[in-house]
Amino acid sequence: MTTTRLRCFVALFITAVLPAQAQLLVQRFEPVRFSQVTITDQFWKPKMDKVATATLNACIVQTEDKTGRIRNFEKVARKLAGATDNTTHEGIYYDDSDVYKALEAIAYSLKNHPDAAIEQKADAWIDRIAAAQLPDGYLNTYYTLTGLDKRWTDMEKHEDYCAGHLMEAAVAYYNTTGKRKLLDVAIRFADHIDSTFRIPNRHWVSGHQEIELALMRLYHQTKQDRYLKLADWFLQQRGHGYGKGKIWDQWKDPKYCQDDVPVKDQKEITGHAVRAMYQYTGAADVAAATNDPGYLGAMTSVWEDVVHRNMYLTGGIGSSGQNEGFSDDFDLPNASAYCETCASVGMVFWNQRMNLLTGESKYIDVLERSLYNGALDGLSLSGDRFFYGNPLSSVGNNARSEWFGTACCPSNIARLVASLGEYVYGQSAQGIWVNLFVASNTTIPMGKTAVPLRVETNYPWEGNVKITANPAKKVAYALHIRIPGWAGNVPVPGRLYRFTDADAAKPELLLNGKSVPYQTEKGYAILDRTWQKGDVVEVKLPMPVRQVAARPDVKADQDRIALQRGPLVYCVEGADNEGRAWNIMVPANATFDTKPYQVLNESVVAIQARVTVVAPAADGLSVQTRPKTITAIPYYTWANRGKSPMQVWLPSRIKEINITD
Repeated sequence: MTTTRLRCFVALFITAVLPAQAQLLVQRFEPVRFSQVTITDQFWKPKMDKVATATLNACIVQTEDKTGRIRNFEKVARKLAGATDNTTHEGIYYDDSDVYKALEAIAYSLKNHPDAAIEQKADAWIDRIAAAQLPDGYLNTYYTLTGLDKRWTDMEKHEDYCAGHLMEAAVAYYNTTGKRKLLDVAIRFADHIDSTFRIPNRHWVSGHQEIELALMRLYHQTKQDRYLKLADWFLQQRGHGYGKGKIWDQWKDPKYCQDDVPVKDQKEITGHAVRAMYQYTGAADVAAATNDPGYLGAMTSVWEDVVHRNMYLTGGIGSSGQNEGFSDDFDLPNASAYCETCASVGMVFWNQRMNLLTGESKYIDVLERSLYNGALDGLSLSGDRFFYGNPLSSVGNNARSEWFGTACCPSNIARLVASLGEYVYGQSAQGIWVNLFVASNTTIPMGKTAVPLRVETNYPWEGNVKITANPAKKVAYALHIRIPGWAGNVPVPGRLYRFTDADAAKPELLLNGKSVPYQTEKGYAILDRTWQKGDVVEVKLPMPVRQVAARPDVKADQDRIALQRGPLVYCVEGADNEGRAWNIMVPANATFDTKPYQVLNESVVAIQARVTVVAPAADGLSVQTRPKTITAIPYYTWANRGKSPMQVWLPSRIKEINITD
């Protein structure tokens, strides 16, 4: 049988035999990698530059000078060389991971913002890391300094979590610089883990998932099948009681680390939010590589549970600080919302993988919401202050921090912003996808023809997007342009939130200046045609101010509305409103306008709302209401001007209003 006939036979067999979910897996597309995308965006480029300077500098100072993270690697190297002095481990047992995440952020940043000094610093760190690796490939400063006899005995000690972040950093650094030293370290460590665990009658439940998705990155980089099999092995360990008497004793509930039932049988979101996001990202990666419909079925169910019942309007997840994760369905308090920055970063990871698997734009709708709101809020406008949790209201007691004891969030938001190019475009043999509206340039091969693309836009402040194709010769492909759910009167998938008004304006597409009909599939406008140099597609997305209401099950938001414009959620902060944010009521006849505005050095579009405020009467014995124009700012910009009261959800009826904040 010829190769062509064999491929046709396999395709027919897949279509005829595999269930519908498995067929979806076969139809996936791939992301255009960050290293192939140049960001020119007026919104994101300054933030990426700030990460490349202020944020990375903060990470370096904390990692080298103010904490013992780098010193731990130096101590291990001396110990391996025979020294017996000063071998005390500094910090927490999972601190190695912060070094690796900072290195990953540096790798992405070097693509966007080349810096010889930063690269030299990264190379010096990598030398120290390599010097701390044992001959058998093991690498963990905590156990090497405190006792190797205890390694791989405590599932909760994050050994494989740290290993995973090493692998992610190694792949990113190699892709940016072409330097293999860290990649070779990661490969030796991965081989050590594989030979240690993937043997008969050996079980292990990772206390903090991460290694699964990292192994898949290593698999795609090296094409070594053993890493795919090991990632699948880690996933299949969960839900069989192997953690009983170990991590279960620490957390009292196997749901905390998603170990209550096998991954393919999971239907509801439980436990620690970041652990869950990393697990499902890894499961999606394995599903894509193995065409296993069991993972997709489980992830679809869990995703719906998250988005339909347990997600904040900002795209943040995890309502409870007690378990840094999920509580009951629709339990979404605002002031005590945990919404860890790392969990929003994880939402970006997971939703990207779900989009690639299914081709459905709803996952990018959620990704965009988390990216512009829940995740970006974790980074200050100055780039050197951070939020660990991201509440949706404050009485003025929240302030950003320069660092944390558990410092996962600063390096995590740094690597996300620096790697933004990873999420903008998708590609297959027959098509190109534009997922995020970020001004940028890339070149995507369509068969033997390279297609340079340029996206120009002032998004998210304006809804006009211009996409220019410049192939050297005519080439046929389908261009898929995401039409955001919010532009079609759906703020988020499901019925957790709804717009209170039905906006009549519709998105418009122009091709070379003329309105063009298009088909819509899975949330994308598709233009399937033969393209030539200079073809221009214009997307015009209406961006009025919208009022959002939550379904009645969300008790915290009853009789309240939130404001959204485009992908951005807004809030009212005292810094813009005479120090107050809790004396406001939005009546049915409220009117809204927009205007250019400054939050420190950040140019934004603010909302001017004509509302009702409540104030003490002159006699001091009663209250009175009066009309007032207030200013609402994008949620991601709050808490950058000192402590100040803030609210995302504003009351529409007088029930409980603090007039003294």
